[in-house]
Amino acid sequence: MVVLSRWVTASRWRRVLAGALGTLLVLDLALPPPIPPTERGSVIVAADGTPLRTYPGADGIWRQPVTPAQVSPLYLEALLGYEDRWFRWHPGVNPLALARAGWQWARAGRVVSGGSTLTMQVARILEPPPPGGSRTLAAKLRQTLRALQLELRLSKSQILTLYLNHAPMGGIVEGVEMASRAYLGKSAASLSHAEAALLAALPQAPSRLRPDRAAAAASSARDKVLRRLEAQGQWTAATVDDARLERVAAQPIRAQWLAPLAAERLRQRALTAPPSGCALRYSPFGRPCGLMQRHPPGLPVRSTIDVELQSSIERLLLDRVHALPPKVSAAVLVMDNDTLAVRAYAGSVDFSDQRRAAHVDMTRGVRSPGSTLKPFLYAMALDDGLIHSESLLVDAPQSFGGYQPGNFQATFSGAVSAAEALQKSLNVPAVDLLDRVGPLRFAAQLRAAGLRLRLLQGDAPNLSLILGGGGTTLEELVGAYRALARGGIAGRPRLTPDEPRIESRLMSEGAAFIVRDILEGGGHPERPFAGGPQRLAWKTGTSFGFRDAWAVGVTSRHTLGVWVGRPDGTPNPGHFGANTAAPLLHDIVAVLPEGTSAPPSRPASVRPALSCWPLGLAFDATAPGQCAERRSGWALNGALPPTLPERGRSDGLLLAEGRCADGRPYPAQARWPTALDAFRHDVAPAPCGGAAAPGTPLRITGLDDGAVLRAAPGAAAIDVAVSAQGQAEARGDAAWVHWLVDGQHARRSRGSESWTLRLSDPGRHTITALDSHGRHHRIAVTVVPR
Repeated sequence: MVVLSRWVTASRWRRVLAGALGTLLVLDLALPPPIPPTERGSVIVAADGTPLRTYPGADGIWRQPVTPAQVSPLYLEALLGYEDRWFRWHPGVNPLALARAGWQWARAGRVVSGGSTLTMQVARILEPPPPGGSRTLAAKLRQTLRALQLELRLSKSQILTLYLNHAPMGGIVEGVEMASRAYLGKSAASLSHAEAALLAALPQAPSRLRPDRAAAAASSARDKVLRRLEAQGQWTAATVDDARLERVAAQPIRAQWLAPLAAERLRQRALTAPPSGCALRYSPFGRPCGLMQRHPPGLPVRSTIDVELQSSIERLLLDRVHALPPKVSAAVLVMDNDTLAVRAYAGSVDFSDQRRAAHVDMTRGVRSPGSTLKPFLYAMALDDGLIHSESLLVDAPQSFGGYQPGNFQATFSGAVSAAEALQKSLNVPAVDLLDRVGPLRFAAQLRAAGLRLRLLQGDAPNLSLILGGGGTTLEELVGAYRALARGGIAGRPRLTPDEPRIESRLMSEGAAFIVRDILEGGGHPERPFAGGPQRLAWKTGTSFGFRDAWAVGVTSRHTLGVWVGRPDGTPNPGHFGANTAAPLLHDIVAVLPEGTSAPPSRPASVRPALSCWPLGLAFDATAPGQCAERRSGWALNGALPPTLPERGRSDGLLLAEGRCADGRPYPAQARWPTALDAFRHDVAPAPCGGAAAPGTPLRITGLDDGAVLRAAPGAAAIDVAVSAQGQAEARGDAAWVHWLVDGQHARRSRGSESWTLRLSDPGRHTITALDSHGRHHRIAVTVVPR
């Protein structure tokens, strides 16, 4: 009977225990602990893990998620030694600590020690008690039950992680990592003994112990932690003594931002899922946008930004901001040539200055590129076999189907080499080359390499593209210029290390070498190598109306670009690529971590070669009497193409030998392009005398050659009506006449239209009239001061 009674009693207790456990399980499921969801995309970090920008959570709290493995072991020792030595072993509550706290409370009539475990503190953080009720028996019971729930549901590491990320640290700061960044200016992974003890003490009274406001109280609390760790034998007396010597000096809480616009871009990307049907859309590089993936929630977004370089560039921009006119901003992008990683990203000149539209990211702003596209055109012309580096080009007034470009300096140079035309950024030779390459093909090849030219709706690519007639971005320009440093392969800049590597051929390896050599120093093979880390191939650009100033450059390791202008697109008179963007570009190059670099290796497809002007043929293939000038340059694939044929003329530059009407023989002669006659004084006469070409000579009327002019009494200048009479036979737009005064383009007139020439400076002046096909007349007059 006794045995049966014990079995019945034991069964009853087992049923009671099972019922109790079932009840607890039902209550746990019905009233789960308020474990917060892991926040996502709230921290953007640099390549080395340094935060660039931290965003508050939905509750407005500044918090930077970390795991125990990412925190200094010294902090974990200080935290567990001070708060809960038995954290690794207890089930959420420490019976001995609770018993001790209860005995002290019963004896003293007040709470002497809390007896709370770290898990109970996490429960209090996740479910705060009402004000003034944190130490009541009901609050402690609730925390105890919640702690048991947390231990059932989570691992010790997960519970510790909750504390690390949610412990109150004063004001709107939560978590050890954000507190370390905000108060100490460093990561929690590199805390000293004193700093670890300070942050371990701070959650006890975060408002009263804030080190930026109450340094003395914070120091006293820190020393209390240090003494306890010494008493426990966790840290030696010598270590504690050294730690107590450290002065508590925390910086005020404020946002510490680097590359803020890059960080915002990455944050938006991390929060955005690929849209449905995205695989039907394509990036400029032809890759489906469905390759995009949502960033894993709760993890910092790691960028490719180099903290030191980014800081240096932001300081350079701040040094110059006061020299810029109102509302003018600037953008800078630096990319590693090998990895395509963006090392520095400044979308505006000063992110704190909203008067300059600092929130507008101008690395992605679509603007007119000015002349920055010219290197790509010359590379295409080299690959097409149209030119070599010393090909003769014509920089003189010309008409291209009614389009008549001028130069930035309003002057013309006459005969120039391709290298000189690119270096000086001359417009007429560039438009001439684009007309021969084809605007549509030029735009298509750029687009295939990631540089998309935006045109007005309904417009087709035309000759104005090479002078900035389409829109692009600084980011796309930098990606395309990278081709000059990596064998003609353009690349898409990457802001995160997990972005796909997207590359595309823009030009041949040989064309890339020649164009880069031209932009570095003129493209002269005989030039001695000027080595060093600052070897830079660069190009400037200015859009119409001084709206955009550009400078883009390539070194051995980096491609970098600078844009300066007003984000609203209004003009910025007097500021252009050479005087505004280029100086900043060169200062940035000076702070790049280049190291030692060797000169670019010359591809096998590129060879030095001698050619002759005006025919443009190889020196050894040109008769001595036909080589007016010998030129040294680069030949691609062994080709030395002849000088481009003149428009409107069927005969070439080589006049065949023959006989005059009177029977006199004449040898084969090389002539210069007709449009250069006004710029040369050694024009060969026609073989048989007379005009070199049919048509009535162009004559300036209204002024005589050698005239001496004197201003009327009281007048500051002399006004003379001039016109051009007797033009050559009409070919296309031959009715247009260009007027040059002292070599500078003054105006153009139509036909025999008369216009007023104003001369104010005393001395000799040269006046030239030149029609669209090179017919010209030049006179010289002298202005005598009164």
